[in-house]
Amino acid sequence: MTTFERAIIGLMGLCTISLVAIASSMPHEIVPQSPKANFASAKSDFETASADLNRSYRNVTKDRLKHLTVGSLSETFSTLEYNLETVRDEGASVPRVFVVNMPQDMPHIRVPAERKRIFFKTVLPLVLKANDDILKERERLLRIKAEKAKTGKLAAADRLWLVAVSERYAVSRNNISEMIRRADIIPPSLALAQAAEESGWGTSRFALEGNALFGQWTFAVKGALVPKNRDAGKAHRVRAFTSLLDAVRAYVRNLNTHKAYRHFRRERQALRQADRQLAGTVLARTLSSYSERGNKYVRTIQSIITGNQLQNLDKARLGGKTVSLSGQPVI
Repeated sequence: MTTFERAIIGLMGLCTISLVAIASSMPHEIVPQSPKANFASAKSDFETASADLNRSYRNVTKDRLKHLTVGSLSETFSTLEYNLETVRDEGASVPRVFVVNMPQDMPHIRVPAERKRIFFKTVLPLVLKANDDILKERERLLRIKAEKAKTGKLAAADRLWLVAVSERYAVSRNNISEMIRRADIIPPSLALAQAAEESGWGTSRFALEGNALFGQWTFAVKGALVPKNRDAGKAHRVRAFTSLLDAVRAYVRNLNTHKAYRHFRRERQALRQADRQLAGTVLARTLSSYSERGNKYVRTIQSIITGNQLQNLDKARLGGKTVSLSGQPVI
């Protein structure tokens, strides 16, 4: 080894020691000055735990990011002053806290009311985020439709954007009215109730192992979980997701595009045209085909909504800074 090589190695060693010393002296809890989030994709929404640590979110420690538990999640909610009662009764905003995976100790919560509280507080921001993205899309579609009616032409950027949207909603690129019908929100009360029923309040194997909140079937082998009690000769699986937000977005897209939910979309449009609130209990009536239980399933969803006063969350809105929490990867 030459003298030059030894010098380079020595310099690298000194740099490493310096970096370790600097890192160990940095405080765990730092308030970000101007946090910004790019929600162009699920990947940008939910970064890895190490990326979150680099952002140094307030009161989110390294240990809590690596080992997300019900306790640490509850502490984070408390730190953010996230309270469902104030959201429901006083119109307080919902913190932009996006949980990547359900805490693995959700099944260990002994008190049903506490399990419900953690579940709703975890899923509500995700539903609101998915709805916000759709509303932005809907607003642009309405603007484009008005522009086309007024001038008979569209800008090149709008035409290209319509191609992408038409593919996403499985609609002809010229059928802007149908795109608008499909590009609409799911009432938070309905989404929360269905997620609770389909995932066993976040305790099911599919929810814990695959972030599957809504029990969506698939016949694909990759990225799916096999039901343990699947009947012989059956080939269906339950679709798994890399994050809870991915699961919410897939659920929203399912209701907004699948032919089985055309009645749901027509009823939602009728409520819009009548300038009425998109009520979860009303729209739930159109979802008998979501489950093999049919109308019994509908009544269960309506009961969850009314029994937990979820209808009072339909006007909830996101506010504040963005926090992304993740536990250990599970799939």
